[in-house]
Amino acid sequence: MMPLIFWAFMALYVYFDGYRQSSINLKAAYTISDILSRETGVVDNGYIDGMQELFQFLTRTGSPTAMRISVLRWSDADDRYYVDWSTTRKWPLGTDLTDGNVMDIASQLPVMSNSERLILVETRNTYEPVFRVGMGPRELENFVFTSPRFVQQVRWQG
Repeated sequence: MMPLIFWAFMALYVYFDGYRQSSINLKAAYTISDILSRETGVVDNGYIDGMQELFQFLTRTGSPTAMRISVLRWSDADDRYYVDWSTTRKWPLGTDLTDGNVMDIASQLPVMSNSERLILVETRNTYEPVFRVGMGPRELENFVFTSPRFVQQVRWQG
């Protein structure tokens, strides 16, 4: 009976640790989104590199993290979303957000008024379990959107 109890204890630890890491990742994504929503200046590559480093620091994980930040706009006339700008850090190649593929995620985006903009922060991180208890590595993904707070649009210079 002891081996079964020991395995159950390890499994509970792994599942709890996985949920803890998922929660930390989500909170870090909200932090990045909130920082960007308060930005009144111009955002450039150095700024986004700093956001990637901050996300890596906040998640406190040894596995690599990836991030895609986009500013989207809704058009009533065309009944669709448009990408004002989008940039990635360590995101898989070929998955940049563009006007051509933004409608693929339209069902996940909120209803917006004409010419309204939102900041979309997507993050990825791989969770590696400490013990082998039947759960392999898991990809933790977050999808967070926020409206700009003090300006109508967060401007990109790149």
